[in-house]
Amino acid sequence: MAVKQTAGREALGTFAPKFAQLNDDVLFGEVWSREEQLSLRDRSLVTVVALMAQGLVDSSFRYHLSTARQNGITREEIAEILTHAAFYAGWPKAWAAFRMAKEVWAEDAAGDDMARHQREMVFPIGAPNDGFARYFVGRSYLHPLSTSQVGVYNVTFEPGCRNNWHIHHADRGGGQLLLCVAGRGWYQEWGKEARALRPGDVVNIPPEVKHWHGAAADSWFSHLALEVPGENTSNQWLEAVSDGDYARLG
Repeated sequence: MAVKQTAGREALGTFAPKFAQLNDDVLFGEVWSREEQLSLRDRSLVTVVALMAQGLVDSSFRYHLSTARQNGITREEIAEILTHAAFYAGWPKAWAAFRMAKEVWAEDAAGDDMARHQREMVFPIGAPNDGFARYFVGRSYLHPLSTSQVGVYNVTFEPGCRNNWHIHHADRGGGQLLLCVAGRGWYQEWGKEARALRPGDVVNIPPEVKHWHGAAADSWFSHLALEVPGENTSNQWLEAVSDGDYARLG
């Protein structure tokens, strides 16, 4: 299965478009997708060790640790991998890597819930939605299903996660369509009561309407987000949904 990545364009698309294109289309779109030569699990193993050997235990290292866990490397295996690499890459680097790996694999309980949620739908959960993390309370995940003709994205929210209030602007057309595919969530427009969402529900979001959507407090939630074509479309991100307002939803 081809690996789809959009982080390069989201972070550097306007500042360094060629680097963003090479990151998303070549590194992830071609190299990571060559599973006939090397599995995703093995590529994760190689990448984690290479980054650790350079002492690069930053956000990209955490991303690749999380990807390694998603690609099937267990907590016991990552401990053995880092222990073995310590003798060749350096003991202090292993200590730094272990601190981050311990945090990532401590999420195994949440990972079990995530795995159950994944089994409820046919669409992949995808990668951590780091490019838009500042607009979310809690962790979300993103998997692009289509980026041509009409943009279609599977967006997954961990329990309690929701995006900020936001508005889809357009001079003509525009807006967004949500197709709920798994779990339970909420949708709310400014000045209106929140609407509970379940698989099979459809939400039509007109342009220029302030709104938010996300998971219920005790459930994972996924929806397909479809971008409605329009003229001069843009998104305006606003304030977060307060903990008090969210807690009153029950």
